[in-house]
This record gives sequence, structure tokens and C-alpha cells, in this order.
Amino acid sequence: MSNGSSSANDFALLLVRVACALPVLYHGSQISFGAFAGPGPQNFANYQHLPVIYGYLVGLAQFAGGLAILLGALQRIGSLCIIIVMVGAILRVHLHRGFNIATGGMEFALTVLLLALALLISGPGAYSLRRILPAPLRNL
Repeated sequence: MSNGSSSANDFALLLVRVACALPVLYHGSQISFGAFAGPGPQNFANYQHLPVIYGYLVGLAQFAGGLAILLGALQRIGSLCIIIVMVGAILRVHLHRGFNIATGGMEFALTVLLLALALLISGPGAYSLRRILPAPLRNL
């Protein structure tokens, strides 16, 4: 146990990490690599009417952030990446469509944002790979 936390709380944090990371990794793979019939970085950027570099940055932030959250190593940095991407998704894509996910609203993006925020605050818990990092990097 780390920092006096119970194994039940650490297991709950693991579940929250998985719940946050899986959809983010999926969408990050679509943007970064064109996996799962995704657009790839160039088509993503074109669809958003942004320079191509944004496609690469959003894809990297989602994929690397999701991996960091899933593994619990550099998890706070990963959470911050996901928070930034979700704020962008809400503002650029979902907000004007309301809350309901069925109409393209922000319901899901807000849920992922709040999960990432909770993980940013809490840290990854004991069931993570952060212990393999050098001591100065363990709380990132």
C-alpha cells in the first residue's frame, strides 16, 4: 500500500484508470495511426480546419496520455494531456450540440475529462507501474 491507502481504494483507482484510458487509447489510435477506420492525423486536422501539426499533437496527446493513465506511470502528465484534449473537443465539437451524446453533445467528452481530472488529483494508486520510474518522476 502506498501513502496509507487501502487496497480497495487502489483497486478502485485502477478501474478508474482503465475506464478513462480505453476510450482515449481507441480514439488516439484512430487519430495517430488511422487504426479502427480512423482518420489519421492529416484527415483529422483537415476535418477540424486546423494545420496538420494539430492532428499529430492531438493524436499523440490522446495515445500517449491514455497509455500513461493505463499504466499509471507519468499518469498525472497523461491526465493533463487528456484534460486539454477534452476541453478542446468540448469547445470545438460538442458544446454547441448540447449535453446528449445521441446528438453529438458533450456528455462523453465531459465524463472522460472528469475522470482524467480525478486521476490528476488522486494519482494512480498502488496498482501502477510508477514504482519502476526513478524517484523524481514517480509523482508525475
